Amino acid sequence: MTNWTPRLVEVRLSEAAFVLKRLPEPKLMGYFSTWPEIVQSFADKVGQEPKPMRVIPSPAAITRMEETLTWTAGLDPIDGQIVWLRAYGYRWREVCRAVGLQRSSAHHHWVYGLCLISHKLNRRRVNQKLSMQQVIDLARADDPAL
Repeated sequence: MTNWTPRLVEVRLSEAAFVLKRLPEPKLMGYFSTWPEIVQSFADKVGQEPKPMRVIPSPAAITRMEETLTWTAGLDPIDGQIVWLRAYGYRWREVCRAVGLQRSSAHHHWVYGLCLISHKLNRRRVNQKLSMQQVIDLARADDPAL
C-alpha cells in the first residue's frame, strides 16, 4: 500500500490531466459518408503541413486516470477547481483569474486540496473543525519537504 503524500497526489493528477488531453475526440454515432476516401498523390502533399502524431495513452494510464477523476469529489468546489487547473498546467495568474483569489490564497487552497486528497487516500479521518493550516501541518508531519 502506498503512503500518499501531497507531492504524489500532484504528480498523479498531472498525469491524469495529460492523459485526458491525449484521448481521442468523441465521434457522433450514426453519421457516416458514402463518398470514397480521397487518395492524395505525392504532388498533392507537397507544401502541406504534416499532421501532428497523436499518441493514444496506454490502458494502464487510462485506468489510473479514471481512478484519479474521483479524488476531488469531496473537496470544496474552489479547491477542486484550483487543483485541476494546476494539474492541467495553468499558470497562477490564470488560476487566480478563474477563481477570483489572490495568488497566496489560491496557493494555500491548492496545497490544502492536495493534503485533503492525500489524507483521504491514506484513509485518515480529518476533523472538520481543523483549519486549513492545521490540515496542511498534519500532512507536513508525513512529508517534511512540503
